[in-house]
Amino acid sequence: MLTGVFIILFFYALGEFVAWLISGFIPGNVVGMMLLFTALCLKIVKPERIRPVVKFLSENMVLFFIPAGVGIVNAMDILSKHWQAILTVCALSTVLVIVTVAFIQQWLEKRKK
Repeated sequence: MLTGVFIILFFYALGEFVAWLISGFIPGNVVGMMLLFTALCLKIVKPERIRPVVKFLSENMVLFFIPAGVGIVNAMDILSKHWQAILTVCALSTVLVIVTVAFIQQWLEKRKK
């Protein structure tokens, strides 16, 4: 399990470094995930080596939402000023995602037949 933690932290640090090199255009954790995905696809990293860590992190995902919840509570004054715009954007983006996924799903189903 320690090897899996090292691999995940290595790709996280590598992603942060790459993000620093490109002036943070893409967040480092996203770059790290893309690099880890690439390494898994190219079979550089074997899934069995990181599976226990990934399982643990997935089962305890609630820990990753605590900082976001605290940030929302700390930004309550800003949110209360612009709640209508935030609510509108959230509703429209949700509908847009649902419609987009529906069209892609239908297209894939037609293509499959």
